Amino acid sequence: MHQAKSFTAKPLRVFISYYRPHRKLFGVDMFFAFLISGADLLFPLLTKYTIETLLPGRLYRSFFIMIGLAALLYLFRMGFSYVVTYWGHTLGTYIEADMRRDLFGHLQEMPFSFYDNHRTGHLMSRVTNDLFEVTELAHHGPEDVFISLLTLAGSFVLILLMRWEMAVVIFTVMPLMLVHIILSRKRMMAASRKVKERTAEINASLESSISGARVAKAFTNESHEKGKFAGGNERFKRARRTYYRSMAAFHSRLEFLTGLLNVIVLAAGGFLIMQDRMTLAELITCNLFVAAFLQPIRRLQNFVEQYTTGMAGFGRFLEIMRIEPDIKDQPGALDLEQVRGDILYRDVSFAYHTAPEDAAGNGKDAGQTLVLRRVNLSVPAGTSIALVGPSGGGKTTLCQLLPRFYDIREGSITVDGRDIREISLESLRRNIGMVQQDVFLFAGSIRENIGYGRTGASLDEIIGAAKRAEIHEDILKMPQGYDSLVGERGIKLSGGQKQRVSIARIFLKNPPILILDEATSALDTATETRIQKALEELSRGRTSLVIAHRLSTIRNAGRIVVIGREGILQQGTHEELMQSGGLYAELYQAQFPLRWHLRDEAPC
Repeated sequence: MHQAKSFTAKPLRVFISYYRPHRKLFGVDMFFAFLISGADLLFPLLTKYTIETLLPGRLYRSFFIMIGLAALLYLFRMGFSYVVTYWGHTLGTYIEADMRRDLFGHLQEMPFSFYDNHRTGHLMSRVTNDLFEVTELAHHGPEDVFISLLTLAGSFVLILLMRWEMAVVIFTVMPLMLVHIILSRKRMMAASRKVKERTAEINASLESSISGARVAKAFTNESHEKGKFAGGNERFKRARRTYYRSMAAFHSRLEFLTGLLNVIVLAAGGFLIMQDRMTLAELITCNLFVAAFLQPIRRLQNFVEQYTTGMAGFGRFLEIMRIEPDIKDQPGALDLEQVRGDILYRDVSFAYHTAPEDAAGNGKDAGQTLVLRRVNLSVPAGTSIALVGPSGGGKTTLCQLLPRFYDIREGSITVDGRDIREISLESLRRNIGMVQQDVFLFAGSIRENIGYGRTGASLDEIIGAAKRAEIHEDILKMPQGYDSLVGERGIKLSGGQKQRVSIARIFLKNPPILILDEATSALDTATETRIQKALEELSRGRTSLVIAHRLSTIRNAGRIVVIGREGILQQGTHEELMQSGGLYAELYQAQFPLRWHLRDEAPC
């Protein structure tokens, strides 16, 4: 897993570390790349021997044997190339998959605050597009560098041994090529990174527009959405043009230098022949070596292009991997076993960060919105409390602090007398069930969505949970029953059906602590009544925190806690709070003005 890997080292060192699990495959790739390089160097030597010895000596039988050996050499080279192409790309795919696995696993560990400040489309782009070129870089990068250096060195040594003057001529041009490659790399990488940032913007805009397509149509804002997308698309085109301009300059200048090398070699060879210091066969052989010499130059040319795009994506990958989740297990965190459900909030304060999204995920000391201030609340094991108050008062936040979706800034929260920061996140959240106001269903079947409450549950257990959530009969009326697809975010289900599927998940999970955040908000009155009975059955003997805006659903709660921006304002039963007046009575009067009026008008 990625936790065992250090992402704080230099990017290239981290990149190389991904080869370790696949070093055998990497060794095979490099071995056959070595054979390809050897074959490329051997052919000019065979040509020189043929021109200088076999043909002048009229050794025609040996000549045709040599031709057959040359053909066999390239037949073997074809096999070597197949191995390098197939297994090399496979190696690149394995490495890309490992990076994507690590990135996805890291994203799963990030707290809610991370997703509050990072758009979904941007994150998707890092998981998919940014790592796409890594496959080519991981495969071709080491292979191209290895073959290029080996072929360059081999060609240079053989030319030096054959005719040192030609080696000197080549050596004067080579540094110019290498300097050009090195200087161009930085410009191309910066341009490639800009392309990836613009691609991420397009993905984010696309994800947002598709998700909000129904809202756009409702407000007849299709043209506005097209305009927003067109703006992002235009910025993407400009970034692409900048990158291609850098790439075109790089390729054209390098092509000029390689062509110039051919001209210089021909001129130098002709001059040496005029001086009777070089034979025609040597010049031909030297040109063949130069051709072999230029092949690795072109490989390096391709490598630079792959390196700029691949490392730009890998750099964006590292940016996310280097963000440490601020909510994680402490060393020696203990599992929560045999939970009673005794909950205590002691002097709890919390504020949301309002820092804008940034690549590094910083902003801890940026703007903050205080939501809870020095809250004290005790929920004895097996009891149920209802949380009410105006929107934005902190009811949902108070509940989300319990499973550590966010971490408190001050104070402490304990479960069965143990601080939740000393409990492993997995065991803490395993013992808490949550039905949220904003229901999310995965784009699978109803069976899969209910079964998400406890992976590995049998169909009978899933059906039992559905029955208790009052959704079983609705499911049976669907075309494929429990295998019916719910669509993207459950779009094929009604609001009430989605809510009941999410409630069925909790019945299946069967946790000792429940958090019900407006669990019946999307239900009609008749269904709400049935669900309330089911929830009361589920809550019996468990610790339950119930958030409610519809006060009719919590009139019979054992204790009602009224929360406002100043913290907990009132506590008590419905009758006690109505008699004492205050915010609860005002909220109740606002929801049931006629009932309140009749109570005031009733005769003594």
